Amino acid sequence: MHKSKQYVIDDLSMQESWRLFKIMAELVDGFETMSEIGPAVSIFGSARVANDHPLYAQTEQLSKLLCEAGYSVITGGGPGLMEAGNKGCFESGGESVGLHIHLPFEQHSNPYLSIKSDYNYFFVRKVMFIKYAMAYIAMPGGYGTLDELSEALVLIQTKRIKPFPIILIGTEFWGGLIDWFKTRLVADGFCSEENLDLFHVTDSPEEAVAYIKKHVII
Repeated sequence: MHKSKQYVIDDLSMQESWRLFKIMAELVDGFETMSEIGPAVSIFGSARVANDHPLYAQTEQLSKLLCEAGYSVITGGGPGLMEAGNKGCFESGGESVGLHIHLPFEQHSNPYLSIKSDYNYFFVRKVMFIKYAMAYIAMPGGYGTLDELSEALVLIQTKRIKPFPIILIGTEFWGGLIDWFKTRLVADGFCSEENLDLFHVTDSPEEAVAYIKKHVII
């Protein structure tokens, strides 16, 4: 015997209501876990980079420098450049934070976390990245890195959050995207030229840390 249409709709409404409770619980857990961390910098980058890749070593060095400058480091808590970001901080005795998302692939957390916070919802996780970071650093990466980067740029551009340093490391990697910003977004009137000042591009971890220290007082 089949349920009536009304029963099916009621069941769906109940499922959505319970989903709201799950989202609220995830937000509360995140706030409670993250509320005690010190001044932090979020590092984003590909999960697919091997630990013998030059980018891994560069990200590890960057994280070490951030730790020495007094910052905690936040990553997605996974493998690749996220692992490198946590490793440099963790092995330097710093506060290494991983915001781990449950995925059907690339989902295992790395072993260099002093604080781990788990998420099922990407948008809740992004709230934690934004709320508890004093600066963003984007290493080369894929859709996830672009997602986090564009989220921060939009929130600052629309004045939904206070401006903070956004640094792109890798002039060659990011160069094509920045050229497209200039020749398409700005040239076609979809973006103001001043919006290109919302981020800083460099190849140097030392310059990245110096830039943050210049703009973020702890």
